[in-house]
Amino acid sequence: MAHRGDHTQAPENTLTAFENAIREGVDYVEIDLRTTKDSQLIIMHDASVDRMTDGKGFVKDLVLGDIHKLKVKNKAHPEWGEHSVPTFREVLALCRNKINIYLDFKNADPGEAYKQLLEYDMEKQVLVYINNEDQFHKWRKLAPQIPLMLSLPDDVKDDKSVKVFLDKTGIPILDGGHAQYSSAMVKAAMEMGCIVVPDIQQPVEDAPLWESAIKKGISGLQTDHPVALINFLTERKIR
Repeated sequence: MAHRGDHTQAPENTLTAFENAIREGVDYVEIDLRTTKDSQLIIMHDASVDRMTDGKGFVKDLVLGDIHKLKVKNKAHPEWGEHSVPTFREVLALCRNKINIYLDFKNADPGEAYKQLLEYDMEKQVLVYINNEDQFHKWRKLAPQIPLMLSLPDDVKDDKSVKVFLDKTGIPILDGGHAQYSSAMVKAAMEMGCIVVPDIQQPVEDAPLWESAIKKGISGLQTDHPVALINFLTERKIR
């Protein structure tokens, strides 16, 4: 899973970063969904546009016309050029039948997001990361077939508490930091019909942590270095 696309050669959450991930054979691209002042869905991790663009302000206070005028850039890598802020529809059109989407549901209406997924026949190529309880209930009611993902709560620390949590939520996918999980916890989750896909977003030189996570029996990893992870898995004949 490529965190915000492959942004090792392009700014994060841009169409180019997503194209990179598609070309490299990544399984899922993670994107961050937000809503503009005029109720349009766009891709931006932060609540404001300050860090990643030449503009300022919160996404929720800007209309789509304002967003279209912005130039996304990685200030540490000006050679990567200037890019546009993608709309959700642009990402769906790009990814359809090419790559799955890990939808980090930052701030959006589930009804509108699901409507657009249906427009592009992408409802079977997406999982939704839930950021609050309200989102959880809305998605469950609206589209119960869509796989939902939750982070492992800090107070869940062993196999017994994993089973209690999953019995309560019925969640099919667990996220969180890889260090939160033991082999017993991963096994308990899988026995409950849940897969574990944690984050390892460390520098490439820390790749031995991938080995540790894989030995725990996890089903996938979200990374900032997708090519390095693919090569690591390929060398070990895991992928």
